[in-house]
Amino acid sequence: MGVESLAGAIKQQVGKAIAGQEKVMEQVLVAILANGHVLLEGVPGVAKTLLVRSLSRTLSLEYGRVQFTPDLMPSDVIGTTIFDPKTSDFKVRTGPIFVNVLLADEINRTPPKTQASLLEAMEERHATIDGTRYPLPPPFIVFATQNPIDFEGTYPLPEAQQDRFLLKVIVDYPAPDAEIDVLKRHHAGFRPQKLEEFGIEPVITADSLREMQEEVARVTVEDKVFSYIYDMVKATRNSNDVMVGGSPRAGIALLNCSKAVAALRGRDYVIPDDVKELALPVLRHRVLLRPEAEVEGLSSDRVLRAIIDAQIVPR
Repeated sequence: MGVESLAGAIKQQVGKAIAGQEKVMEQVLVAILANGHVLLEGVPGVAKTLLVRSLSRTLSLEYGRVQFTPDLMPSDVIGTTIFDPKTSDFKVRTGPIFVNVLLADEINRTPPKTQASLLEAMEERHATIDGTRYPLPPPFIVFATQNPIDFEGTYPLPEAQQDRFLLKVIVDYPAPDAEIDVLKRHHAGFRPQKLEEFGIEPVITADSLREMQEEVARVTVEDKVFSYIYDMVKATRNSNDVMVGGSPRAGIALLNCSKAVAALRGRDYVIPDDVKELALPVLRHRVLLRPEAEVEGLSSDRVLRAIIDAQIVPR
């Protein structure tokens, strides 16, 4: 079964728990196929946590959650060594990070020291406890959530850490029909705490997921598409509204996401529309606007849309 068919089966299973978030679900699937991390931003109650839990169950991956709070320490995330009086020796107690899918809930509520504890794990797929490196179980994917409306007692993510996320996905309110469907599901007895009772079952194994990721890596990219990606990222650096544009890592992220989109569409080659489709979630958290642009009421999404639309699409 190819990537397109397996992705369809995953969407069908997750759709039993999530209604009206098809675009978000597809962007998250792109990140999983590209083996990248996702920053989910949305107001409370739009099913960010439920989406991640449903996906991990559908993908047969071990799931873990850390509720980020102001008093959380790096050792609470990564782990530490403890003294065992029975053996008079120190033992390693690994933290909740040692899972396949980690939900870093409300990541902007913890101080930068604890936020930074994720950097090594996200980039290098291992964690260091008291000087010893421990590999994380593959695949390792971090989903971090943050609330865009409540800033009291929060610590904005540094740009360097935001850049480690492959995508920043905006989770908005569902459409009216979908929200009414949510109400009907809960009236009929749906409970997010008991996903297994509502037919949400694993459809692939971790090995199957790795095969899908390898298939995505083999997707063909022509020279004109490489140039299109470069021109788009370079344009963010040259914009009068942008103080800091996308780095080469942004271009790599856009390339990998474009390959994943192509595979989801049943193709083994990338077309410019694949690049354009994911450019906004790839770039929105990697650019810094000039203060003058912010004073004028411009947002990063608005500036980026203008930049993306201005690029000459190769034929």
